[in-house]
Amino acid sequence: MRPTRFAPLLLTTLFTVGAVQAAEVQMAVAANFTAPIQAIAADFEKDTGHKLITAYGATGQFYTQIKNGAPFEVFLAADDTTPARLESEGDTVKGSRFTYAVGTLALWSAKEGYVDSQGQVLKHNDFQHLSIANPKAAPYGLAATQVLDKLGLSAQVKSKLVEGQNITQAYQFVSTGNAELGFVALSQVYKDGKVTGGSAWIVPAELHDPIKQDAVILNKGRDNPAAVALVDYLKGPKAAAIIQTYGYQR
Repeated sequence: MRPTRFAPLLLTTLFTVGAVQAAEVQMAVAANFTAPIQAIAADFEKDTGHKLITAYGATGQFYTQIKNGAPFEVFLAADDTTPARLESEGDTVKGSRFTYAVGTLALWSAKEGYVDSQGQVLKHNDFQHLSIANPKAAPYGLAATQVLDKLGLSAQVKSKLVEGQNITQAYQFVSTGNAELGFVALSQVYKDGKVTGGSAWIVPAELHDPIKQDAVILNKGRDNPAAVALVDYLKGPKAAAIIQTYGYQR
């Protein structure tokens, strides 16, 4: 029988120099949360001395990897249903699941002035490609399809959809010009209260199901002090302040 291979989109190790008796924690992080967790990691490692080994990817893919024995100890998902499912299946530490952020969807273009503040560019249909994340694997992609359904535009734009494997790839399609616009996580294009480049419509929350993002300690992290410390840190004021600067709610 061939061994299962795990290949998340991006694998990085974040570390603190000179940490004494530091533990390390392997965590799986939804791609939309890449920038915030990298900022949080710097403070966490400085404050605790623990080391993070972090993989970024699609929530649905991480579920499959976890079920197949991936070594992750903490999981930061892009939804609340996947961690709840893992919990119901006995793969998590009881009582460790909590909502660490509530995400916001944005329609974004790398071009200044291309996307208006009401998202009317979608109805005008004067574009060739609209990027979204795979709705079967990425909650932000599912939210995007719900928006199109609510606006009655699903059939109109169907032939123009370009699907990314996850929200990072959906963003890359737009940032590289392969799609004129796309649905991305607001956190990818937002910092300190403003869109950092291009143009965007911040999608009203009532147009899609809430994007509640839950974290959980997995069974492999049950006896790891770094896993417990990380979850506690994510609940604290320093992490909350960083999370909010990227357009998330708590």
